[in-house]
Amino acid sequence: MPDDRARISAALERLAGSNRLVLTTGGTGFAPRDVTPEATSVVIEREAPGIAEAIRADSIAKTPHALLSRGRAGIVERTLIVNLPGSPGGCRDGFDVIRPALAHALELLAGERDVHHRQT
Repeated sequence: MPDDRARISAALERLAGSNRLVLTTGGTGFAPRDVTPEATSVVIEREAPGIAEAIRADSIAKTPHALLSRGRAGIVERTLIVNLPGSPGGCRDGFDVIRPALAHALELLAGERDVHHRQT
C-alpha cells in the first residue's frame, strides 16, 4: 500500500469491519513518508498503549534504532489494530511479543469471556 495517510486509514477501516485483528507492517519510523501511526490514530477509538510499548521495549533490547519506532495499537469496535515494524525481523519479533496475550485480548473484545467478571 502506498505511504498515504488517507488510503491507509480507509484500508484500516475496511479491514476492521470484517476482521478481529489487523496488523500493519512498516511506516512507523521517522521518514517523512512514515505515516502509519497517524493513519491508525484516525481509525482507533481506544488506545492500547501497552502493546506498542511492549513491542518497543523488546526491540530496544535488540537494536537502539527501536527508539525511532512510533507504532501504535488500539481498538475500533471489536477489532484490535497493531502497527508492527517494517523489517522482517522486527515484524516477526513484534508478533512474538503480542502472541501470548493475543487470544485473550480478542476474546475480551468479542465479549466471549471476561475472566475478571466470571461468576463462581
